[in-house]
Amino acid sequence: MRTRSGESSVTFGGDLNGGPRGVLSVGLLGPLAVSVDGHAVSLSAGRLRALLATLALSSGQVVSVERLATAVWADERPPGNVRRSVQTYIARLRGVLGAGSIGSGPLGYVLHADPEHVDVLRFVRLLNAASRASNPADERARLAEALELWRGRPLDGVPSHWLQEAETPWLVERYLAALERRIDLDVSAGLHRELVAKLSELTARYPLRESLWARLLIVLCRSGRQADALARYEEIRARIAAELGTDPHPTLTRIHADLLASRAPSLEVGV
Repeated sequence: MRTRSGESSVTFGGDLNGGPRGVLSVGLLGPLAVSVDGHAVSLSAGRLRALLATLALSSGQVVSVERLATAVWADERPPGNVRRSVQTYIARLRGVLGAGSIGSGPLGYVLHADPEHVDVLRFVRLLNAASRASNPADERARLAEALELWRGRPLDGVPSHWLQEAETPWLVERYLAALERRIDLDVSAGLHRELVAKLSELTARYPLRESLWARLLIVLCRSGRQADALARYEEIRARIAAELGTDPHPTLTRIHADLLASRAPSLEVGV
């Protein structure tokens, strides 16, 4: 079962319900970052990093031995005695993080952590809070707080193809969707010129994400740069034709038609 948040705070106890003795923070929204009581912790072994990342993604919940083994040995043949091998690596991880950092039981292992101190889990909580906000100002504040947690490609430095394939795509999609929603709120507030540079950078980083290009064309037009918007449309049209062999999404063609007719494109982006 997936549980999401942001940075991980670990309560140190010896079993599944161990009492707090320290704070472990785990950052997964970028290069793996681990600290205990504010002191950075280095995990040199790749399997320990994969093990901790899997536990942190479900912080406070039991993770089965099977799931841990799948993440840790995703790229190689698993050992003959999987349960014993997982137990060995759990012991090594406890030795680095603290004896009570990980609880155990018949069904698996649990990281004793406050989900607010695991950046992935905090990230998702803030996005969910933003979706329930009662006004645009509160929504934007929650989105801004969530987006500030993003430090780069999720799970960077965690050597597990299984984790990368299972976790990274949905995290990137939630990040981009949140970023686009914040941009829409900024456009509605009249912050057009301020967004041109940001959207130019984003379209360079995600060159085939048409929803970002649609927003770039809109802010260029609303900034009085219609010729630039038309030029950028031709750029993405040619790229899509060359790399995908298709036409742009109907939203982009609608915005293009509006630009040609000297109409202000609608902010309704249905890409």
